[in-house]
Amino acid sequence: MPEAYIVTSLRTAGGRRNGRLSGWHPAEMAGRVLNGLLDRISCDPALIEDVIMGCVSQVGEQSANVARMAVLHSRLPLTTPGTTLDRQCGSSQQALHFAAQAVMSGTMDVVIAAGVESMSRVPMFTASTLPEKNGMGSYMTPQLQERFGVLGFSQFDGAEMIARKYGLSREQLDEYALSSHRRATASTKAGHFRDEILPLKARSLEHGNLDEMHLFDEGIRTETTLDQIASVKLLKDGGVISAANSSQICDGASGCIVANENGLKALGLKPMARIHQMTVIGDDPVMMLEAPIPATRRALQKAGLKIDDIDLFEINEAFASVPLAWLKALGADPQRMNSRGGSIAMGHPLGASGTKLMTTLLHALQQTGGRYGLQAMCEAGGMANAIIVENL
Repeated sequence: MPEAYIVTSLRTAGGRRNGRLSGWHPAEMAGRVLNGLLDRISCDPALIEDVIMGCVSQVGEQSANVARMAVLHSRLPLTTPGTTLDRQCGSSQQALHFAAQAVMSGTMDVVIAAGVESMSRVPMFTASTLPEKNGMGSYMTPQLQERFGVLGFSQFDGAEMIARKYGLSREQLDEYALSSHRRATASTKAGHFRDEILPLKARSLEHGNLDEMHLFDEGIRTETTLDQIASVKLLKDGGVISAANSSQICDGASGCIVANENGLKALGLKPMARIHQMTVIGDDPVMMLEAPIPATRRALQKAGLKIDDIDLFEINEAFASVPLAWLKALGADPQRMNSRGGSIAMGHPLGASGTKLMTTLLHALQQTGGRYGLQAMCEAGGMANAIIVENL
């Protein structure tokens, strides 16, 4: 079976809610990422055989197959198709899995995996809060309510549940949140993100085009303190989760070019990394956010690797309780996890986060000389994707 390789990868810098990327229509923003990927490889755009794009809120400006709309905003030929998928927070990581599987099958040689989410323009939960008519319109049926004993699946409740299960206190979550900001601040100052970020003209909903380029993750709080984080109101009385120890609402887009050996020859390029193993798993939909733990175990087992064989981990910081529970369950080195900071500091643009985190992981492996990287993401409904890549 052919191998799957990542040829190049990039992302936009994260934009805060109603911030410096909020003026970008998501399809146009994603189209700029597609062009940026093409710029990096200087190839005939017709070599790209498909664009697979993750997006969670597929409504309004992100409806009508936003992947195809992004292609039409790019310089890819009109013959290039595009398809949009939703695996919740892991949508663009699943896009990467599907792209890899396509080139490994030999049915395609070069595919773009990408993701986009403008949470300023298409707010979270928009698609699931459309008005019900005649008692219809909710994803949560009476049958599911009876089976699982809940009126609806809540990621916020899941974050509290996983914190209780693993004995994580508010103080531990806040300290972790502070470390995310500090790591992201240090990485930004050191220029670690420079090669992975696609410069875009800053454009806001309120002010239109701004006289500056958007080059840095807007959500990083470089001067925040533990006291400031601890002062933020809890989301639930008696709980431990607050907005400050959770991922930030974010606008952004990201993508990777994936190829097999035939694709590499056609492109005339050497790859950044080889995709070593891919896993996706279902788990308890009520606790919801624990799935990265069994997904990681399965990926390691299938790859014939141990946790200590992995040089760097990206475990999405949807809530601080998720990576901390993952660390506790797997006994991984905390210094290897989210070493550049994570979604608490830099934002979680839902459908774009999978290839966004992969972009950071690949560049971090290149900068540190590490061999293996593992990425896992919790997903609504109790799922997780895990992928192991080998730096080449």
